[in-house]
Amino acid sequence: MAIGPRRRARIVALQALYEADNSTHEPQENLQRIIADQRVGKAPAAFAKELVESVLSRREEIDAKIADTAPAWPVGQLPSVDRNILRLAISEMLSDNGTPVKAAINEAVELAKSFGSEKSSSFVNGVLGSIARQLEEVAADHPTT
Repeated sequence: MAIGPRRRARIVALQALYEADNSTHEPQENLQRIIADQRVGKAPAAFAKELVESVLSRREEIDAKIADTAPAWPVGQLPSVDRNILRLAISEMLSDNGTPVKAAINEAVELAKSFGSEKSSSFVNGVLGSIARQLEEVAADHPTT
């Protein structure tokens, strides 16, 4: 089964962020190398770049949401794969890139199944489900006109 361009972009972005978490390499440099090495197409490469930039520009806000939602799991002690899957999904949930919240959660769960541990997908789903509910509450309290 072929992987869609947006899922491919998420995988590439995850790889770049994961490598940055576990080395002294810069995420953008990782991303460029991965895109070239894996011959990622133009559209997935552009979306992966958008995802990485979004995570990097909002990392403090994203990590605070993770910490508030999963206080028993300090962000720095989460497995790097889980932490970066959460960062990617939360950045999508907070941005206006056309991805519905439920789709961002589903994609994150699929990444966790593929790249995380046995319990990663349920952990990721739980954290993101809680954040989605928080975002819905905020939206209900502040409707747009």
